[in-house]
Amino acid sequence: MTINRLDHLVLTVANIEETCRFYERVLGMEREVFGNGRIALKFGNQKINLHLKGHEIDPKADKPTPGAADLCFITDTLIDEVIAELIAQNVPLLETKVPRTGANGPIVSVYFRDPDLNLIELSNYVTVDN
Repeated sequence: MTINRLDHLVLTVANIEETCRFYERVLGMEREVFGNGRIALKFGNQKINLHLKGHEIDPKADKPTPGAADLCFITDTLIDEVIAELIAQNVPLLETKVPRTGANGPIVSVYFRDPDLNLIELSNYVTVDN
């Protein structure tokens, strides 16, 4: 078996509307309604399906809980511009310009939290431009 890519992941959230507003405003994701009124956040060729706490879709994680995720997104925007955009939107930053290792090598990251307190990491792969 060879895994090709991640198609979607699921976040359990306390408030779907608040989550959508945050991810649309801060990260530029697009809300998608699918199935029987289910909600997802689309970006590129992937999406995040949202489950409302207490109303999860089966099968589900053993203990679905808002705030239990740690997500890293790669952005084409330079990290200094990402930081400036987040500050302009009054997003409290936990750490900035932190060297880490991504799936394909060295990255530099900025960290903050979403409305459910999930840890969000936005990163660039390290090049001479970063």
